[in-house]
Amino acid sequence: MVATTRVFVLEDDARTRDSLLRKLAASASIEIAGAAGSLADARAALSGLGVDAFLFDLQLPDGNAIDLIREQRAERPKAPALVISVFGDEERVIAAIEAGAQGYLLKDDSGEDLADAVHRAIAGESPISPAIARHLIRRFQATPNTTEPASENPLSERELEVLQLAAKGLTYQETAETLGVSINTIGTYTRRVYQKLAVTSRAQAIFEARQMGWMGDDQ
Repeated sequence: MVATTRVFVLEDDARTRDSLLRKLAASASIEIAGAAGSLADARAALSGLGVDAFLFDLQLPDGNAIDLIREQRAERPKAPALVISVFGDEERVIAAIEAGAQGYLLKDDSGEDLADAVHRAIAGESPISPAIARHLIRRFQATPNTTEPASENPLSERELEVLQLAAKGLTYQETAETLGVSINTIGTYTRRVYQKLAVTSRAQAIFEARQMGWMGDDQ
């Protein structure tokens, strides 16, 4: 009999939550302990529940999951908490890690196997999306009194506009309708963005552009 790991998922978007649950349930070694779409529902569901690991989104309708991560780490110190978010800016990443998160994954990062990430976290590893890892390394390697000049934005005005709409959660079809172009055109712009930023997903592209200060106040 295969030993299973009980995972609790907190994600407010129903479609995203269902997708995460399907990916986890596809592994014979994962059992879904429960799921919720808000902090209040999560706290109610977690009362007395047996959980081996957590998968938390940060931005919920009724607040930020940072406090819940801290609470669950205190109550269940052996159950690692992984953050999965579209936001990968330094402030959120550091806050989550300081609260007790053992890993930080970006949504749409197709290179990350969720079940594998959970098992790695339980084994003591810290699964982190490559784009976030790069920026954390840069942060801690930077000379304290040295300020790097901002990099020139390689994206065209339309490419940046497509990326900004993606950051707002719009699909390819919705972006195409908003800009009055075909969905194939949006695909072309998106591929150019990936090439210019050397990334492989929308989440990574958004993260890189935000880190370089090219997105403006899009949050």
